Amino acid sequence: MEPTVFAQIMDFLPLVEFRKCVARYRGHHKVKSFSCLDQFLCLAFAQLTYRESLRDIEACLRSRPTKLYQMGFRSRVSRNTLAHANETRDWRIYADFAKILIATARELYAQDPFGLELEETVYALDSTTIDLCLSLFPWAAFRKTKAAIKLHTLLDLRGSIPTFIKITDGKIHDVRILDELIPEPSCFYIMDRGYLDFSRLHVFHQNHAFFVIRAKSNLQSRRLSSRTVEKSTGLRSDQTIALTGVQTADLYPDRLRRVRFYDEETRRFLVFLTNNFLLPALTIAQLYKCRWLVELFFRWIKQHLRIKAFFGTSENAVKIQIWVAMATYALVAIIKKRLDLKPSLYTILQVFSVSAFAQLPINQLFTESEGKENDDMSSNQLLLFNL
Repeated sequence: MEPTVFAQIMDFLPLVEFRKCVARYRGHHKVKSFSCLDQFLCLAFAQLTYRESLRDIEACLRSRPTKLYQMGFRSRVSRNTLAHANETRDWRIYADFAKILIATARELYAQDPFGLELEETVYALDSTTIDLCLSLFPWAAFRKTKAAIKLHTLLDLRGSIPTFIKITDGKIHDVRILDELIPEPSCFYIMDRGYLDFSRLHVFHQNHAFFVIRAKSNLQSRRLSSRTVEKSTGLRSDQTIALTGVQTADLYPDRLRRVRFYDEETRRFLVFLTNNFLLPALTIAQLYKCRWLVELFFRWIKQHLRIKAFFGTSENAVKIQIWVAMATYALVAIIKKRLDLKPSLYTILQVFSVSAFAQLPINQLFTESEGKENDDMSSNQLLLFNL
């Protein structure tokens, strides 16, 4: 008899690596039943099937008791046991495992196009805020009357795979995340002006990494030279500059390139700063436009993964749920590539959500739905995930 679809999905998990993550943080210390794998399977099931609560997870899984063992569960599913595991087990187990899946997904999507013909790796850095109830999540105090956490993400634009994730409270300023990154030589980092800090950007320059970032209106600089531009493309100027601010001149003593561009869609002038002097000016502007992919990523995971309503209120439980969501996202991306599934990631998740207990090969689930995307999806989402 064919395994359930959920069991087939979980067959793609590198369980040897998962056990290493569990052992690293002593995840099974004093645990007699309901292993870390059982916990992961419960939470991954919740992500794939859009469960709303612990009671919802328990009821759904207990409705098919004869199939649970074959699906990988080795313990009785109980909401109290799952809640206790979410509160007490180290969230780093699931963070490390998610990073392993992300690394695998990156290798599979390394040659995928993202809109520009560049051999170098291109990253987009941004953050999204997830609002919480202050009375339930006091550890995430953001303002006087609300709580929030921030999900800081560095997105590899080839395949829209998150390569760096940092979960902080809402008070942490975005620019501080630059200190957490290890710049990769010859790679491009695209950022909004919230990350404009010249001392930190100079670290990227010293590590031979390239950045493209929007300039602020009060930038103090001196033009050193200019290059001709084709104004019909939207370009207005392409200059080499030196910073002249009292502090910025010392914080970034090297030259910078300033590209001014008129965006027809928004009818705004945009000014970009970069330390790359080789790419055409229009490519610099197009690179920054690709930053929109990280915003689409945030919108997509908020709509289709369970990272806005949480199964526990502690910091540990919240981090576990987010990291399992990222692991599930990477796992489905891996399956899409390895099985050469044509539908978008959105369509694949929709089919999985209603077929978890079905006993059919995964490929057969998409034989009739291939190429039939949901017409209600926005064109931006289709562009991002129709890989």
